[in-house]
Amino acid sequence: MPLAVDRKKSLIEQYKTHEGDTGSPEVQVALLTERVNTLTEHFKQHAKDHHSRRGLLMLIGKRRGLLEYLKRKDAERYRTLIDKLGIRR
Repeated sequence: MPLAVDRKKSLIEQYKTHEGDTGSPEVQVALLTERVNTLTEHFKQHAKDHHSRRGLLMLIGKRRGLLEYLKRKDAERYRTLIDKLGIRR
């Protein structure tokens, strides 16, 4: 389930670290979090959709790896990001 173009642009604008930034860990984690939240809502209606559940677990793993990278490189940016996104760690 891809994100809507306008939603994706607004997330990039909100979490970018500099002008023209689309690939920083903050932006990537924000986009993955949006997709995870969307899939979580999907599973409330479609509990037996195990193929999409595998995709959700892969997205969560990718997000976890990016968060670990950010935590290693700059702990302050990591704390700021998880507070903004409301991710519990």
